[in-house]
Amino acid sequence: MREEFEDFAGLTSGDKPAWDSFVARFAGLILAAVRRVVGPGAEIDDIAQDVFVRLCKDDYRLLRQYDPARAGITTWLTIVARSTAQDALRRRRAPTQTLDDTPETAFAVEPQLPEKVKIPPGLLSPRQQLVLTMLYDREMEVAEIAALLAVDAQTVRSTHHKALTKLRAHFGENT
Repeated sequence: MREEFEDFAGLTSGDKPAWDSFVARFAGLILAAVRRVVGPGAEIDDIAQDVFVRLCKDDYRLLRQYDPARAGITTWLTIVARSTAQDALRRRRAPTQTLDDTPETAFAVEPQLPEKVKIPPGLLSPRQQLVLTMLYDREMEVAEIAALLAVDAQTVRSTHHKALTKLRAHFGENT
């Protein structure tokens, strides 16, 4: 037989007497589920409080997801409590260091220049080589290249695409 909560509609609509009744009825269950996960300690009450906060936050979103056809309320609450307790254990194990306590050298990044690819002679047409040089070495925009070469911007994009296709085919075979 599944145990149900009588005033679930009142609970999810924010009715204070329904909430008080819910807490009084299931607080022991939630405390026991948390205790089984974290062991004895003062933290149990805090985590149990987190379970209740989780149940009612975002306009009782989690409580609204409860489906009595899938599980009884006690089973479902035990799962929510255990999940919340496991999350608390993970947070406790995670190292906590503020950004202010971290030396700036920890954020330093050594710039690494990408390795230049050696393109075999004759693989690309002179125009394809020129477009790649302008795009990647000179970091020019497609519109700039099109204006310089007196062609349409789509021609530059197409040339770029064809050059990359040839390079992928060539280097894909050699890897």
